[in-house]
Amino acid sequence: MRNLFDINGKVVVLTGGYGILGRNIAHYLVEQGAKVVALGRSEEQGRELENELKKKGEALFLVSDVLDKKVLEQNREDIVARFGTIDALLNAAGGNMAGATIAPDKTFLDLDLDAFRKVVELNLFGTVLPTQVFVPVMAKNGKGAIVNFCSESALRPLTRVMGYGAAKAAITNYTKYMAAELATKFSPGLRVNAIVPGFILTNQNRSLLTNEDGTLTDRAKTIIAHTPAGRFAEPEELFGTIHYLISDASSFVTGVHSVVDGGFDAFSI
Repeated sequence: MRNLFDINGKVVVLTGGYGILGRNIAHYLVEQGAKVVALGRSEEQGRELENELKKKGEALFLVSDVLDKKVLEQNREDIVARFGTIDALLNAAGGNMAGATIAPDKTFLDLDLDAFRKVVELNLFGTVLPTQVFVPVMAKNGKGAIVNFCSESALRPLTRVMGYGAAKAAITNYTKYMAAELATKFSPGLRVNAIVPGFILTNQNRSLLTNEDGTLTDRAKTIIAHTPAGRFAEPEELFGTIHYLISDASSFVTGVHSVVDGGFDAFSI
C-alpha cells in the first residue's frame, strides 16, 4: 500500500520563509524530500536560508513581496522554470505592528488606523495575492494544497492585538470561502485549509510575552494558565499538521481549521 503521507518531490512554496516558523518548516519539508521555494523580502536572510536548505535537499529562495502581484507573477515564472510545477502553497507571511495594538493604558480611541490598515493588508491581502497568483499552476494540474496560517486571535478576540485579530479572523472566513470556490470552479483536487497555531515565542511577539530579562510577562503567564498543556508550543509541533494537510492523506479535507494549541481554545473557566 502506498504511503499517503509521502511528500517526496512535491514543490512547496512558502511565503514568510525565513522567520522563526518559516525557517523551521522549510527545514522539515526539505528533510522529508520536498522541493521548497521560500519567498521573502530580504535577499540576505533568504540566501542564508537557501544555503542551509541545499545541504539537505532541493531548495530555492526568491526575493518577493506578498503585496506586489507583479513580483509574485515573476516568482511564479521562475518557480515553474526551475521545478516545472507547484504542488502546495503555505501562506505563512504575516505580522503585527505596535500601532495596531492597544496598550493596557490605551483604548480603542487611540488605535492608529494607518497601522491597522497595514496589518490587515499584510495578513489578509498577503494571503489572497499569493493564492491568486499561484493557483493557476495548481489548477492546470487539477490538484494542489493551500495552507493558510491563522491565529488563536481569529477564534476568540484577544486583548491588545486588535488589528492582527481582525485580519486573522478574516482568514478563517476566506479559507472556507476559497475551499468551495476552487473546488467547484477549478478542480475538486484543489484544497484550501488553515492551521491555527497556539502561542509560540517568535520575534514578532517576544516583547509581548517576555520581559527584558527573559522572564514571562503577566500576559504570557495568563496564556499559559489558560493552556491545558501548560506551556508555549514549539515550532516543530506544527510540522505534522502541515505535512498532513499538503499530503494525499488529507485528500478529502478542505475548508477546515486545524488547531494546534495545547487546548487553549477548548479551555474556559
